[in-house]
Amino acid sequence: MLHTHVKVLTSGKFLGMDALRLGEGLCPSYHAAVELVGRRWSGAVLYALLSGATRFVEIRELIPRLSDKMLSARLKELEDESIVVRTVYPETPVRIEYRLTDKGRDLERVVAAISDWADRWTDESAIAAHSESA
Repeated sequence: MLHTHVKVLTSGKFLGMDALRLGEGLCPSYHAAVELVGRRWSGAVLYALLSGATRFVEIRELIPRLSDKMLSARLKELEDESIVVRTVYPETPVRIEYRLTDKGRDLERVVAAISDWADRWTDESAIAAHSESA
């Protein structure tokens, strides 16, 4: 079911660009959510966390092209948005785990929908070209 952030005609079609031209504009909260989840590597980090990874090294291993610096930045952003919680265990050596909050776990349907769409519509040549430019 679509939320009020996306206006829908009774036929089930998005009002889309016509609504934007009429001045209705894009809902700010929808735009902020898309920007957060769509930021480079954020979706992959969410996917890794939803897959059960909790340690920095586990997440990095699931996303081999992601640098430590970028992973740290994305985890910090997700933590700042209350999507991820970082727990430090005072052991020797110190253990740090990242877990999704309820807010973060609620993104599972979104990540699954994007994954399903990608499986259906992304062709192998586009994936190869994207991997080479990353």
